[in-house]
Amino acid sequence: MSNRTFTMIKPDAFSKGHSGAIIDMIIKDGFRVVALKLMKLSPEKAGEFYAVHSARPFYGELVEFMGSGPIIAAILEKENAVADFRKLIGATNPANADEGTIRKLYAASVGENAIHGSDSDENAKIESDFFFSGLERF
Repeated sequence: MSNRTFTMIKPDAFSKGHSGAIIDMIIKDGFRVVALKLMKLSPEKAGEFYAVHSARPFYGELVEFMGSGPIIAAILEKENAVADFRKLIGATNPANADEGTIRKLYAASVGENAIHGSDSDENAKIESDFFFSGLERF
């Protein structure tokens, strides 16, 4: 079990001005922000990040959406980081998310669900390295 996870505030939440409130929720839940980056994904970078979904029917729409505006990528640290963060963000479908979770509060739909969170320790490392290669531990 790792003490780090990766997250990305998606273009929908960023464009609606929810980034500050989301980051505040993350910090108040006991996560330490290890790295933070504001950026816009090119279609190529978005496609590379979501390559695991390339055979799925929603892939093109997902890549287009993720390149539609700025995102905030972050590495977070806390004991049991992946599981605790998945609990904080809530279900992918905001209609099924628990009250008080990020997606219940800020997501509009399954497609525009405000935030990404790694689903395993292995993916947290892969995703963190994708956005923050060469990051030293501090």
